Amino acid sequence: MATPSRPRNTLTGKLVQLIRQQIEEGVHAPGSRLPSIRELARRHDCAKNTIVNVFDELTGLGVVEPRRGAGFFVCAAQPPLKEDDEGSLSRAMDVVWLMREQLKSDPQHLRLGDGFPPLEWLNDVRLDKFHHKVVRTGIGALFGYGSRFGYLPLRQHLAHKLAQHGIEATTGQIVLTHGANQALDIVIRNFVRPGDRVLVDEPGYYMLYGKLKLQGARIIGIPRLPDGPDVEALERELKQPGKAPLFFTQSLAHNPTASDTSPHKAHKILQLADRHHAVIVENDAFADFKPATAARISTLDQLRRTIYIGSFSKSVSAALRVGFIACHRDLASDLADIKMLVHVSSSEYCERTLDVILSDGHFSRHTARLRDRLTQANEQAQHLLEQLGAQLFCAPQQSMYLWARFAAYPDAKLLAQGLMARNVVLAPGSIFCLDTEPQVPWSRFNVGLLADERFAQAMRELLR
Repeated sequence: MATPSRPRNTLTGKLVQLIRQQIEEGVHAPGSRLPSIRELARRHDCAKNTIVNVFDELTGLGVVEPRRGAGFFVCAAQPPLKEDDEGSLSRAMDVVWLMREQLKSDPQHLRLGDGFPPLEWLNDVRLDKFHHKVVRTGIGALFGYGSRFGYLPLRQHLAHKLAQHGIEATTGQIVLTHGANQALDIVIRNFVRPGDRVLVDEPGYYMLYGKLKLQGARIIGIPRLPDGPDVEALERELKQPGKAPLFFTQSLAHNPTASDTSPHKAHKILQLADRHHAVIVENDAFADFKPATAARISTLDQLRRTIYIGSFSKSVSAALRVGFIACHRDLASDLADIKMLVHVSSSEYCERTLDVILSDGHFSRHTARLRDRLTQANEQAQHLLEQLGAQLFCAPQQSMYLWARFAAYPDAKLLAQGLMARNVVLAPGSIFCLDTEPQVPWSRFNVGLLADERFAQAMRELLR
């Protein structure tokens, strides 16, 4: 079986790069037989096992193909060798890779690892349509820093939005942030000290893991099941002596597994938090894709032991960068102070833009269309993956992702390598785990992009 791509400064990595370069330069023509393992080991004065690993790497990259009893042959169609190509394959094995991939806009690649809906889903909230209305709300105020809590009219809108979820909050309990990631930063700065135990969903949001590691936290993974966190594992960790930990979780449309926490489990989690004096940080980044009445822990708790984080990056625009924190009033004031010390303020221009968008009755129709599109995309994506022989972790109705595995690929890193060679970028499951080294068979698929025929074609080639 092939092994994950190795760093380029190892002997294996150097030989992989050398042979790819020779193929690009025509030393080995498409369809030609490569020298034998014994011959290459003699030429490069290395062990035969090293050459075996080189061929495994090249096979996984789609550069060569083995033929039983005949050796290894150059594939007929070669993926272009670029300066960043080998690095991209290596970065598929670490946390930062996925963020780098999401910031690219290369139409040549189908980015199934992307975290956002297709752009055409958001066309009817194009930001340029709202600029003139933003200016009319008071251009003079746009030259200052604004309130430490954020733009008041938007907080009033958010208080109404939270009420639709059954969460009662005043404007003094809401702090606007530069997206959900800044909200997580502020909460971590307030609560977490080096060495503190912090509980997280696992698999879970890779950026949260990185933030906690930077803070020096001792991160404990709570296994994610198809109906939410493993409450028995959560209870064991909460019973541990010492400071009561934070628990970061996504109740709805969990990233990456797409699972929803059942109402029964939401009640149980809240009971455990009360009993052990823990604080729950509930990240609801996909709130606009779910029914307002869907079960949320913060709805049961009314922001006593919960901190609710929301965002509009998925439903409006990632470029707008508006998120928020809702919590009890005293904590909100403390978090607003931290925000002011670290970031001075969030962008009032962006906040006014979002306020204008929410003020337009068109937004409710937009989110209704998003939910319809997502429901249809989920049905089609699940059908396609099952046709290709995949096993689904769960079958959600409205989730941006699917968490699936293929029996032929017990290590999803190898699947990511094979797809990358065919210009399809996947998010292998190890990225979403605290320890990225062990083999993980699961991968995250963006349901809005699975309809692109390039994926099915690439998978059929690999599975053959």
